[in-house]
Amino acid sequence: MPKILLSDNELPTHYYNILADLPFQLDPPLNPKTKEPVGPDDLSRIFPQELIKQEVSKERFIDIPEEVQAAYKIFRPSPLIRATRLEKELDTPAKIYYKYEGVSPSGSHKTNTAIAQAYYNKREGVKRLATETGAGQWGSALSFACNLFGLECMVYMVKVSFNQKPYRRIMIETYGGKVVSSPSSLTNFGRKVLAEQPDSPGSLGIAISEALEDTLSRSDTKYALGSVLNHVLLHQTVIGLEAKAQLEKLGDYPDVIIGCHGGGSNLAGISFPFLADKLNGSKPKLRVIASEPKSCPSLTKGEYRYDFGDTAGMTPLLKMKTLGADFVPPPIHAGGLRYHGAAPLTSALYEHGYIEAVAPDSDEAFEAAVKFARSQGIIPAPESAHAIKTAIDEAIKCRKEGKSKTILFNLSGHGHFDMQAYADYFSRKNRS
Repeated sequence: MPKILLSDNELPTHYYNILADLPFQLDPPLNPKTKEPVGPDDLSRIFPQELIKQEVSKERFIDIPEEVQAAYKIFRPSPLIRATRLEKELDTPAKIYYKYEGVSPSGSHKTNTAIAQAYYNKREGVKRLATETGAGQWGSALSFACNLFGLECMVYMVKVSFNQKPYRRIMIETYGGKVVSSPSSLTNFGRKVLAEQPDSPGSLGIAISEALEDTLSRSDTKYALGSVLNHVLLHQTVIGLEAKAQLEKLGDYPDVIIGCHGGGSNLAGISFPFLADKLNGSKPKLRVIASEPKSCPSLTKGEYRYDFGDTAGMTPLLKMKTLGADFVPPPIHAGGLRYHGAAPLTSALYEHGYIEAVAPDSDEAFEAAVKFARSQGIIPAPESAHAIKTAIDEAIKCRKEGKSKTILFNLSGHGHFDMQAYADYFSRKNRS
């Protein structure tokens, strides 16, 4: 059976919270002035109370509100598909499955947490959300979600992606959001960056700073984040919970789970419900691999220390793998992976040896994406291409070793708005 579907009434009713099962203590975020752990009061100006509670909750399962479940049913449960044609092309004994999140209205997994965050903000009387976006998947997802719940949406989009991906901008506007290029002239920090570097390509760290400044300048606005923080990763676990149920229908279980990695929400979403089994000892040999870009390798090359989540130093200090808050990645097309740090949860799991990480270069990822598109028909987002590259490598390893393994990866979004990225890849390939 190449495609495994769940019915609407099999949609998860709870998120899985990995904080309940960690065998180590997660280092808390710190107030940058006092170096003391931040409390609810420190976060209440930028987040609604329910999300603050979820950030620190140790409950293993957290209810998904009925209103959020209803919104999810627009596109969830998403399909789990076996890549049989890719398996045949690779001549591998491995079974390769992918969870396809490109079926969401905005075309990526980001919609899962966007809907939840918009709902909780609306419930607490918030009128407007401000955010950043890299390649535009998060910005378009939040704009869609804000439209569902009657909120205004302000998006600061990293300049290089703002120019590379005009249709993502238009998508944000179609859903009713407002989007500007970051660094922008709308904030003090944006103007400062432009004065010092007029041709700055921007970065997620800069865009986060602008969105936070926007939030703090208005009483009707809260901040929404598309990755990194615990509550964001929590919402994404609907992906892995569904995948687990789908594989159970087949009597199968993954040996290897792979997700592309920028801030960490995609990898966490597909892997955390399975990592619960590794943490409790029932699946000790399970491997989870983060595939990040060689040009922005936070897990494989970053330092594990406290750092700011943004460039201006407005966020709490987070214990994470980081390339430095002032790091500006090269303008690669996988804009959703161009972040200087990694989620505290994925950073800690990596440091404690529960997950692995690899860092393919951009052309290797695009080569894998094209191979996947020609065998399976879906053109993947440049971010997802990194997961595909690693899945292919693992499948080839199975062929060489003569071992049959089950490989699961998260195809976190489609590449329909990323065709310029493919054009640039083909141009480089034809020149070489």
